[in-house]
Amino acid sequence: MDNIINFFDSQSSPITQALYAGLFTWILTAIGAGLVFFFNTTNRKFLDAALGFTGGVMIAASFWSLLSPAISAVEIQNELGLTTLPPFLPPAIGFFLGALFMYILDKSIPHLHIFGKIEEAEGPKSELKKTSLLVLAIAIHNIPEGLAVGVAFGALASPEYSSVFTIGSAVALGLGIGIQNFPEGFAVSMPLRRAGFSKMKSWKWGQLSAIVEPIFAVIGAAFVILVYPILPYALSFAAGAMIFIVVEEVIPESHRGGNIDIATMGLILGFIVMMSLDVSLG
Repeated sequence: MDNIINFFDSQSSPITQALYAGLFTWILTAIGAGLVFFFNTTNRKFLDAALGFTGGVMIAASFWSLLSPAISAVEIQNELGLTTLPPFLPPAIGFFLGALFMYILDKSIPHLHIFGKIEEAEGPKSELKKTSLLVLAIAIHNIPEGLAVGVAFGALASPEYSSVFTIGSAVALGLGIGIQNFPEGFAVSMPLRRAGFSKMKSWKWGQLSAIVEPIFAVIGAAFVILVYPILPYALSFAAGAMIFIVVEEVIPESHRGGNIDIATMGLILGFIVMMSLDVSLG
């Protein structure tokens, strides 16, 4: 673990660090999707547990890695005389705007959730095939994850927040997102395989859904560095976006197969893993 932290610490720019972290999460998605080459089918209970795990990591990351540091950042700004706002207000505003942003994307982009039928596609009516709609759904899901990682590394560029943000906490968030991307990649590629796609095509589309993560990681880091006073808003924006995805997509999808208890325990496990990473490394 120390080697991983030292590697990121050796990079001169937080934007470069964010890019590497985003690429790491994408690679783990690709590896997880690659399990489709070894299995022709899988137990629905496993897929639902994997989705639950994903939700647990995202919920824990939203608080431990984003909202709590956002509140601390406002307190630091108040101490420095930069603002006189209640510590809860900027995180509350950012959290709402993040959820609103994802709501607008959800209504503006045609997509289909993992276990949905083509007639259940959401967003504007489209002639896109089921494969494209599925990939768009997961891509939307991965946008806030990329933003979260980028914002965490971007915060390292501001020495004022050194008591709150460390390279360890940023790495912990990247590791947590990457770990949950592994089963998520499998949960995307296997339904495609079951729908009749070849193993190669199932893998290709499964990993492609995470390409947005390194892109938005760089965007998030660059934005925070350019306008660092908005850091509390940016952190909570990413948190709000992730919680929207968990409530609107991840949890409902993990319950569609009727494996509610298994999905719930997967969520609990994911929360514990992310919390442990953040506390131990941050």
